[in-house]
Amino acid sequence: MVKISVSVLSKNDHETIDKLNKTDIDFFHIDVMDGKFVNKTNFSIPKIKEVHELAEKNLDVHLMVENPGNYIDQLYFPKIEYITIHYETLNNDLTLFEKIKSNGIKCGLSVKPSTDIRDIFYLLDNLDLVLVMSVEPGYGGQSFIESSFDKVRLLKEEIIKRNLKTIISIDGGINSTNAKSCIEAGCDMLVSGTYIINSDDLKVTIDSLKKV
Repeated sequence: MVKISVSVLSKNDHETIDKLNKTDIDFFHIDVMDGKFVNKTNFSIPKIKEVHELAEKNLDVHLMVENPGNYIDQLYFPKIEYITIHYETLNNDLTLFEKIKSNGIKCGLSVKPSTDIRDIFYLLDNLDLVLVMSVEPGYGGQSFIESSFDKVRLLKEEIIKRNLKTIISIDGGINSTNAKSCIEAGCDMLVSGTYIINSDDLKVTIDSLKKV
């Protein structure tokens, strides 16, 4: 079954985390922003630590930052399962992958909507996860970009062809309308924020993504 990672970008207070702990989500998705790679800033290291202490699920950390190496060394918290950096900031520095994995954390790579997914194929052997951005990174509540399906299909074909275990996650505008198509295209994980956080019934909303 597809995994659900809930973005707590828009709301991450104690009450919200506690409510989500009681659901069957798989991860808390943490969007770290530096005000450079994207315009906004969010999730300082102390704030991540705070969520980490409250969370009863593992964390899926997405570094939307210009210099991911500055953050990786500070993110060795036990419940962090994935750290994802952006291809657009990688500058072919494969030592960043080694840094992430050196403490038993899984390594992810994210691509913006404008990036050709084939550009990252040469890196797939290094990756546990690829995060396809289906909106422009940095802002919650955007509409899903339909061309993301084609990216996921191409990526899935390559992963299968090479018999890799890399999973595909997708982030941006995910809801019950497009979740099924995301899964059919090849997604293994759905990142959803405002659709879940703003719902009146968390369980029903999460089930609308999981049980499609």
